[in-house]
Amino acid sequence: MQKEIIIAGFGGQGVLFCGQVVAYAAMDAGKEVTWIPSYGPEMRGGTANCTIVIADEEIGSPFVEHPPLAIALNLPSFDKYEEELQSGGTLIVNKSMVDRDSKRKDIKTIFVPCNEIAEEIGDKKLLNMVAIGALLSAMTEISMQDVEKAITGHMPARHKDLLPKNLLALKRGYETAIAQ
Repeated sequence: MQKEIIIAGFGGQGVLFCGQVVAYAAMDAGKEVTWIPSYGPEMRGGTANCTIVIADEEIGSPFVEHPPLAIALNLPSFDKYEEELQSGGTLIVNKSMVDRDSKRKDIKTIFVPCNEIAEEIGDKKLLNMVAIGALLSAMTEISMQDVEKAITGHMPARHKDLLPKNLLALKRGYETAIAQ
């Protein structure tokens, strides 16, 4: 088994942390993992994306071209990765930042209002955890428990007070995606 994932958005949306959480969850679950961040020169507002490869065996190449799974947190990311997703794949889309439907009929597109859900929970920065929860609805390689354990174990000490809200954001994203 090998699963490739791209997570994309703009700086400040927590794209790279989102990828780290997925990578830690898979690694802690005993999988082979690569995580490669990529971002523009701007601190906030520039492009940001990362790729994650999860496998049962040693990973031959960490590069991802046509993944079966992707998260697009803004419209430019949706425009780009909708085209790159492999046929039969699943694209998680932040409905809060995307104002059009999918052009492709050969992929599953799950629209989740990540910003609104995060704001309902009380912190707009949680949109990335909402997106991870939605991603979990489309994959079996890692579970909700794996991700909860990874967040709990790898969250910086200065943010430990945000743990309950992060876990709630995960669950809300998952529930929203499953309902579609």
